Amino acid sequence: MITANRSDVGRIRHINEDRSWVGQLDNGITLAIVADGMGGHQAGDVASQLAVNTFRDMLEKSASKADLSMQEGKMLIRQALVMANDVVYDMASRNEQYYNMGTTIVAALYKEQQLIIGHIGDSRAYLITADGIAQLTEDHTLVNELVKSGQISLEEAAHHPRRNVITRAVGTDAQVEVDIYTAALSDNDVLLLCSDGLTNMVSDDEMLQTVREEGLGLDDKADRLIQLALQAGGDDNVTVVLLQEESAAYRGGDNG
Repeated sequence: MITANRSDVGRIRHINEDRSWVGQLDNGITLAIVADGMGGHQAGDVASQLAVNTFRDMLEKSASKADLSMQEGKMLIRQALVMANDVVYDMASRNEQYYNMGTTIVAALYKEQQLIIGHIGDSRAYLITADGIAQLTEDHTLVNELVKSGQISLEEAAHHPRRNVITRAVGTDAQVEVDIYTAALSDNDVLLLCSDGLTNMVSDDEMLQTVREEGLGLDDKADRLIQLALQAGGDDNVTVVLLQEESAAYRGGDNG
């Protein structure tokens, strides 16, 4: 498994409230997480860092067993994100300067071509294959609820004045519901985890073309995705994590 992990503050913001982490355990499991913090001054980056740290610490300990099953993996992802919610909510409750802070999360556990995705908020996971690009997660946002109920179109959602309103986040409430998704990651497929700083600026087609471009290594593809977001305006922090199976991964300068 090869990975790339990139983040940029963007062209408008002064603080990067995104946090991300990728780790590979001795038993062959790869873990990844992207968190997009929100809240008052300095609170968003605190929330996202707490969430990433909690996820990392729990999964590095709990997912290290040699024969971890898919069912155990799903349970661990859910438990780690619930624990992250508890930690962020507790910090926000005890410190006035962190009141109402929170963070989105999209996290992945990969083992033997099987993916488990945990998700809260509007950071996203995409699977990019020879057939195209597929969004694995469903945004927890007001505009997505309006689209699902038929009140607005997808085109209207892209420019809706309340498109940044999140309906579910880590740390804003004592309890949180975690969405769990599973998918297969075959040879040459790429998993993309990202904050909305990418998806609000870069189209699915642009993401697909960049990730499938021949002659670029995975790090270069992540860098190019960040640059596309910045060139489109870069009005938010932007974070990109890419995962690809190493045995069949495209190499920069090889067949693509």
